[in-house]
Amino acid sequence: MKGCEYMYVEKLPSGQFKYVERYKDPMTLKLRRVSVTLEKNDRKTKKLAENLLWDKINHAVSSSDVSFLTFSELVDKYLSNQQKAVRISTYKRDKGQCDILVSIIGADTLVSKLSARFVRECLDATEKKNVTKNTYLKRLKAILRWGYQNDYVENISYLEKLTPYEDRRQREKIEDKYLEKNEVDLLLADMERSNSPQWLYLTKFLLLSGLRIGEAIALSKKDIDKDVIHITKTYSLSTLNIGPPKTPESERDIFIQKELADLLNEIRIYNRKNKISGTLLFSEAGHYIDYDNYRMYLRRHAEKAIGRVITPHALRHTHASLLLAKGVSIDSISRRLGHRDSTVTRDIYLHIMEELKQRDNDALRDLNII
Repeated sequence: MKGCEYMYVEKLPSGQFKYVERYKDPMTLKLRRVSVTLEKNDRKTKKLAENLLWDKINHAVSSSDVSFLTFSELVDKYLSNQQKAVRISTYKRDKGQCDILVSIIGADTLVSKLSARFVRECLDATEKKNVTKNTYLKRLKAILRWGYQNDYVENISYLEKLTPYEDRRQREKIEDKYLEKNEVDLLLADMERSNSPQWLYLTKFLLLSGLRIGEAIALSKKDIDKDVIHITKTYSLSTLNIGPPKTPESERDIFIQKELADLLNEIRIYNRKNKISGTLLFSEAGHYIDYDNYRMYLRRHAEKAIGRVITPHALRHTHASLLLAKGVSIDSISRRLGHRDSTVTRDIYLHIMEELKQRDNDALRDLNII
């Protein structure tokens, strides 16, 4: 490290000494100053001052030049944004994953030096199972994409090379999270035979709207207009309280297509006929419905009708898969589901898209067109 060529010293009224150095701001090309106050003015103190001043200059320069940005600094900026953008439970989960990633990638690793090979080697060195490495990889991509969108990262083209690790069990688990159209028919037919019309209506509503179960539980009648459903809140399954949606993008308007409009009309007629009053669309004795009661109902009928257990969230995945099968664009589905962008939707429903692509290929294989 070079010495401070233009450093000068000022004696303060307190008897201390102020060491000052100038540097050129790389963004504005203007001269700026940094200073440090020490007790003495001798050779040893001067050397200490030089080191402290150069640390300040390097930090100032690196703050304006992203080529010097370290991975831990990028993560700090990402988490600061997340803290404002998501619920506290989501932030705590994200922070835990970020802390692990900093230890894997290295706090002082320059973001500008990251490459597909380096990232893969770091992940492989953890010797974790592929499903765990895929979790780390997904979070890392989210951090870097956020950095790119906010001008902290200049190049993320190498992310395309970082494909998920092969994990058969995870793929099978994902494929269990949505229903085929024939499975939907079987499930609803079995529910029709039960004596729980309200749970049947809720199931159909989740299939036709794509809402998260917490969003549906929190839904009040005044949130429903003629053409749209306004999603402005959610019911927390952990705290049992009403709070803001999962992310800012989750606050959205859901267009009411004809099938959904017909279902909402059925629900209104059912509520009037059975004298179910109150402000909520779905309620039990005027209170929020019990999530566990519905979860067990769905579990029982799914196991009976289609031979496997599903959760209420599987109905949201199914909604997306049915829209994809009908040719609705991934961007439209992303907005309807309240995802931050279509990349998130594409990552989640990649397995469905690949399956639909294979179906298209199968349909074309023996097709004569001329």
